[in-house]
Amino acid sequence: DPFLSEERAKDLGVEKVELDELLARADFITLHTPLTAKTRNILSAENIAKTQKGVRIVNCARGGLVDEEALAQALDSGHVAGAAFDVFATEPATSNPLFSRPNVVCTPHLGASTLEAQENVALQIAEQISDFLTRGAIANAVNFPSISAEEAPKLRPFFELAEKLGAFAGQLTHVTIDKVSIVYEGAAARQKTKAITAAALAGLLRPILSEVNVVSAASVAKERGIVVDEVTRASDGDYESLITLTVTTRQGERSLAGTVFHDGKPRIVAVDGIGVEAEFSKSMIFVSNEDKPGFIGRFAGILGDARVNIATFALGRDRPGGSAVALVAIDDDAPETAIEAVSALPGVRFASALKF
Repeated sequence: DPFLSEERAKDLGVEKVELDELLARADFITLHTPLTAKTRNILSAENIAKTQKGVRIVNCARGGLVDEEALAQALDSGHVAGAAFDVFATEPATSNPLFSRPNVVCTPHLGASTLEAQENVALQIAEQISDFLTRGAIANAVNFPSISAEEAPKLRPFFELAEKLGAFAGQLTHVTIDKVSIVYEGAAARQKTKAITAAALAGLLRPILSEVNVVSAASVAKERGIVVDEVTRASDGDYESLITLTVTTRQGERSLAGTVFHDGKPRIVAVDGIGVEAEFSKSMIFVSNEDKPGFIGRFAGILGDARVNIATFALGRDRPGGSAVALVAIDDDAPETAIEAVSALPGVRFASALKF
């Protein structure tokens, strides 16, 4: 879990290790992860081969996390001693290579249908209704925090801005997050910032935890030991409203600032303190580079060779010859080979595709 800090792992009484070490050491492997592009077939044939002989595998999380054909072969060979599955790659699971094996237990996706689970759900619902009737508290709303009808239209543009700033940072963050700081200035500071912060956290965490939403984001961040700070203050810059999101990891800090103009559209206005104004687009490329002649031509040439059309091109720098950033909106997703070619250009420090 890249979002679980070492300190939080100790509090939970668990040891945090890399996947290869877990595979080599574990006698029992149980899966507790959502199904995303990164976790699909996390127990592939290659990874199953890394496990110790006699391992037992339990999957009650999501179908598709395990290569079921590869697991069947490992069971046949005796490398895997047994397995228990409640979820399958294809459901309803009318046939499956794991069925009818003496060392495999299969159940038809009943994880939430036990007496214990039903009792816990009933108690949780009763407690939440009681909280609402006695104190007016609303918890676990399906798709939105507690916001009144009057507040919603004013909040929506800031909500969208925060979620996209979070998504921007999340797509560039690949190590454990220690701290998230959000500064609200001007009109943004007069909104219900708790809800806006929830949107920012949801955007930040969703690239790795796809099922995170604005309701669960704050609790998920807390579970992973991520410190979240909010600061509100009057506007003291060029914008009537400004939201600055700073993510701190062991590798350093990354900050993103954005605003909402009178047209209601969210815009990026700074990346790591470098001013650059750009609207969010469905597909974008972010580049951090040295401010040297020739970069733009070489960059555009790579995209042209890849048949990728540039919609908008925003540039910023801290000083002549210093550090520069580029935010480029493109009509179609850039192939990975194009991003790799951009990353290899002279003076380029970092390049990444972004999706919003």
